[in-house]
Amino acid sequence: MMLFKKPTSVKGTLLALLLPSGIALMATAWLVHGILLERMSWDFVESRLQDEVAFLELQIRHSDGEIDTLRTGDYFQEVFHHAFAIQSPSQTIISPSNWEVLLDPLLQSDHQGAIRVRNNTAADAPSDAIAFRKSFVVNGQPMVIIVSEDMAALEASQAELHAWTAIVSFMLIVLLVSVIWIGITLSMRPVISLQSSLKKLQEGEISRIHVKAPEELRPLVEQLNELLDFLDRRLERSRDALANLSHSVKTPIAAVRQILEDTTRPLGDDLRREMGSRLGDIDKQLEAEMRRSRFAGPQVGKSAFPVKQARDLLWMLGRLHPDKSFELSTDMTQEQRWPIEEHDLSEILGNLLDNAGKWSSSFVDLSLSQDSDQMLIVVADDGAGVAPEAVSGLGKRGLRLDEQTPGHGLGLAIVCDIVGRYRGQTHFSHSPLGGLKIEIALHRKPQ
Repeated sequence: MMLFKKPTSVKGTLLALLLPSGIALMATAWLVHGILLERMSWDFVESRLQDEVAFLELQIRHSDGEIDTLRTGDYFQEVFHHAFAIQSPSQTIISPSNWEVLLDPLLQSDHQGAIRVRNNTAADAPSDAIAFRKSFVVNGQPMVIIVSEDMAALEASQAELHAWTAIVSFMLIVLLVSVIWIGITLSMRPVISLQSSLKKLQEGEISRIHVKAPEELRPLVEQLNELLDFLDRRLERSRDALANLSHSVKTPIAAVRQILEDTTRPLGDDLRREMGSRLGDIDKQLEAEMRRSRFAGPQVGKSAFPVKQARDLLWMLGRLHPDKSFELSTDMTQEQRWPIEEHDLSEILGNLLDNAGKWSSSFVDLSLSQDSDQMLIVVADDGAGVAPEAVSGLGKRGLRLDEQTPGHGLGLAIVCDIVGRYRGQTHFSHSPLGGLKIEIALHRKPQ
C-alpha cells in the first residue's frame, strides 16, 4: 500500500512540494528561535551578574575586606534585584535569607564563573537560578562573592515570546498557503486559456492559437502554430500534387485511349511512337510528383551533415563525369549539423550539382558556409552560362534551355520547391567562372 500518492496535476504537485517545505522551514525557524532565545538570555544574565560581581569586588577592595561596611541588604536587592552571598574567613552574608539553602553549597564549591542551578526543592527558594561565583584575595584574606538571579520570571517571558512566535509562524504558514494557492491559480490561467483555445481549434472555431502566454509557454504555442502551418502546407501540397497529376495525365491517357479505340486506323510505327511518347509523359509526371511527395520540409528533430553528404555526392558525380572536376569549398567540419531533413538536402545538392555537371565545361565548385542566422549553399560552373533574359525563368517546372541535354527540366524546379518549403531564397546570377551561379540561403531558425 502506497503511503504517498503522486499528484496527477501541476497544482497538486506544487502544493505537495511547497506546502510541506514551507511548514518544515517555519518549524525549523521556530526551533532555532527557541535555541537562540535561550542562548541570548543566558549570555545576557551572565553578563549582568558578572558586572555586579565586579562591582561588589570593587567595594570590598575599597573597604579593605571589611564586608560589614558594605551597603548591602535592601539596597542591593532594590538596586540590582539579585540575591548575593559574600564570604570571608570571619563572616558570611547571604541575602535574602531564603536563598541560603541555594547559595551556601555554592560558597563551598571551587567553581568559578556562571553556574546553573536547577530542580531545587527547598521551600521559598527558586527552583531554577543562575549564579556567578568569583573568589579573590584582599589583604591576604580569601573572599568569595556569588550573585544569583531567579530564572522563573525570565523563563516566563521567554515562554510568552516563544508562544507568540509560534502563533505568528502559524499565521505566516496560513498566509504562505494562501499566497501559494493564489500564485498557482494565477500561473495556471494561461494553461486554461490554452486548453480552451485547443478545444476551439478542435471544433473549427479558430485556425490558429492566439493566447497571451507567459514566456515559459510561448515556445509551446509557437511550436503548435508551426505544426498547424506544417500540416496545412502538407495538405495543400497533397491537393496540388493530386490536381497536377490529374491534369497532367488526363490528356495523354485520353490520347492513348482514342488511338486504341479507333479500329479504323492500323497501329503503325508512328502511332506506336506517339503512344510511347504519351506514356513517357505520364511516367515523367508520376516520377516528378512522387519525388515531390518525399520532400519532408522543416521538421523538429531532423538534421543533416552537409559536409559529409556533399563529399559523397561529389565523389559519385566525379565518377559519372570523369572529364570534369568537382570541388568543395568550406570551413565547416564534417560533424557540424544543419536543421534540414537529410533527404531534402540530398535533393538540393544532387540536383544543383547534376545540373552544373551537365552544363559545365570542366569545373564545378560547391561552397558551404553558415553564420548565426542562415546556411548558405553556392554552386558555380564554368559553362556557357544563361542569357540574362532567361534567368528569370529558371526554376520553373518543365523549363529546359537546351533540349539536347538529357533531363526533364525538373531539377531546378524541385530545388526551388524544397527551398520554398524551408522559406529560404534562391538567387541565380552569372558566375565568375563564366557559367551559372546559384545561391541558396536557408534560415537556421524557423521563420
